Amino acid sequence: MQRAGFAIFDTAIGACGIAWRPRGIVGAQLPESDAQATRERMARRFPHLEEGAPSAEAVQAIRGIRALMNGEPQDLLDVVLDLDGVGELQGRVYDIARHIPPGRTRTYGDIAAELGDKGLSRAVGQALGANPFAPIVPCHRVLAAGGKPGGFSAHGGAASKLRMLAIEGARPPGDEASLF
Repeated sequence: MQRAGFAIFDTAIGACGIAWRPRGIVGAQLPESDAQATRERMARRFPHLEEGAPSAEAVQAIRGIRALMNGEPQDLLDVVLDLDGVGELQGRVYDIARHIPPGRTRTYGDIAAELGDKGLSRAVGQALGANPFAPIVPCHRVLAAGGKPGGFSAHGGAASKLRMLAIEGARPPGDEASLF
């Protein structure tokens, strides 16, 4: 087991990646087109880390991510993130997003309002578009106004976002009756 490194692991939606350092998880990666593409993406994102056996904390995160991708309601709040290099606004956005329960969604505007300025909607979208921790920071649970999917920077774009929401049985904000 390495004190720092990255690993690729299988989930119900494809091969994901995770990177760690002694202070916590420094990155997670949703599936690319195949396991090799995910591995290459992780190697580019974390050029100073080697692929290897995950730390105990990374194993815990992997279990949670696998369960989430299997439709089990996992909030992953117990996963410790190393936020070194993450800006203050991004960190606040990520904290709010992490508290969106599985199967629920919020909008960029909701998060901006919680930050105290509805005008920050675009900045919220940019922060989530740069999210280095997906799905630990569940940016897929954040929608555009009117319940539209909005953008999604992971492989597969909005279709991947909607697939993840469907796995969770997500409902649009304020809709307690119908599923996506």
